[in-house]
Amino acid sequence: MGVSSTYLSKAEVQDLLGVSSFGMWRLPRQHGDFPAPVENPYRSGPLSPQDEEPVWDGTTLYEWAAATPAFQHRGALLDRPLPGQRQPGRHLGYRNTPCGPATDWATAIGVIRMLHTTKEKTASAMATALADAGNREIVTVCALYGDLGHTGPALVAADTAQPRIEYEARWGQVAELTGHSLPWWPSQLRRPEVIRLWAPGAPAVVADVPTDDRERTLRRAAENPAFSKTARTALTAMADAIRNGRVENVASEIKIFSDHSDRLQTKLVIAARHDNTAHPIDVEDDEEVLEAGWREIVASTQPDAVAAANLALGYRPKLLPYGHFTDVRARAGNAADQWARRLTICDPTAGHATLAEGADVDAFFIDPLTDMPVVRTKSDGDKSAKWLFYAPLSLPAGRGELASVVLDDTVWITTTDGQIHPAPCTSGEHLWWGDGWGDRPTEAAHVINQLLDDLAAPIGLDGHWSKAPAGLTRLLNKDHGHGTNLTRATLLHARMTPPDPHH
Repeated sequence: MGVSSTYLSKAEVQDLLGVSSFGMWRLPRQHGDFPAPVENPYRSGPLSPQDEEPVWDGTTLYEWAAATPAFQHRGALLDRPLPGQRQPGRHLGYRNTPCGPATDWATAIGVIRMLHTTKEKTASAMATALADAGNREIVTVCALYGDLGHTGPALVAADTAQPRIEYEARWGQVAELTGHSLPWWPSQLRRPEVIRLWAPGAPAVVADVPTDDRERTLRRAAENPAFSKTARTALTAMADAIRNGRVENVASEIKIFSDHSDRLQTKLVIAARHDNTAHPIDVEDDEEVLEAGWREIVASTQPDAVAAANLALGYRPKLLPYGHFTDVRARAGNAADQWARRLTICDPTAGHATLAEGADVDAFFIDPLTDMPVVRTKSDGDKSAKWLFYAPLSLPAGRGELASVVLDDTVWITTTDGQIHPAPCTSGEHLWWGDGWGDRPTEAAHVINQLLDDLAAPIGLDGHWSKAPAGLTRLLNKDHGHGTNLTRATLLHARMTPPDPHH
């Protein structure tokens, strides 16, 4: 979240500052720090210099006015000096608003509404709604910026007198006006049913960290009797890990804000803490069990499996039996066309569904040698069909040696038994060649280096930037044309070439 931008025309600046056209002309002459006009980002088309209407950044102008004695009374309310001899403010209680949960505070300058949300533009939206409703009490609305400032959590403010303009406010300034340490809730406990329980002087509310959609999806799938015990264990383990992470995030957030407040003596009170009685959950961590469970899940046709597989791809893709997602054009005679001749048409599984998401699918296939799911999309006008697939994590054993590497949309491996495969790759990397504007194709060089020695080697890419042979990297760094075939002899010769002493 941040302060939203507002741009003011010359007439709007005059209205804000209460000056005439002549007074506007005099402002930069009387005040050397008067903000200059800015480029209008909403200009619809080019205008001549004579016709271009100048605009000013509303936040900059509003903050300038608050710091300028002659216009202080028209500037940002919470940037003005604090009123003297003021009485302590009062907590007016919880408010449920269309912009999120809020607490109101009566102060010497009027009622300040604190919105406990980091959603963008909510301060301005709330202030605008109050102004439109004829509000006469609430003078400013503050929302959370989502970060820390020097005097506490950073705030975004919008005054009901100028609700369009948002500006940064200081937690300490608001606390001085209220006369209280202000309550702060961790993001996952920032809920109406929790916030409404707080009052000044009350202990922190202990509340459950809510489950999120990911955890609910995984636990629902884990209850599906169609899955084996191993698959259910894998689903439960991921749900438990997500649960632990959410609780740990709340604890970390509380520690960060508490430590910051203690160090700088900010006026902040932690208003809610998480219920930690059942945490952390012991999570199954046997990689063989988890990988076996996910192999079953991605091969399933259950709708629960599709939802779970999509989650796993985003949360912990290394548990799935898939390498990097790849898409190539379906063109007659290219490497993908040769490979596709051995594909077998099949019914879609969860693995196919993750590939096909959002695509106009023509058919589903499986590679009988690697068990990788494959999707072919339909042609669309001048756009040819595509093959969508995951790179295998390894190539099948007992299939001869690497015969050549074909560079055609991606890296392909041909073998001495006449087969062609997408080059194996891990889920977190990708294979490419050519000049990378300073980046070198060490991933592809490292994979090819391993396959030259053992075609069925499980591919690892840790430290590829230092382990890839310099000669292979240099060969792949060239801008080879699509369809280039690098023979085994060429690759072995490149691997044996010593590093260039000038690089």
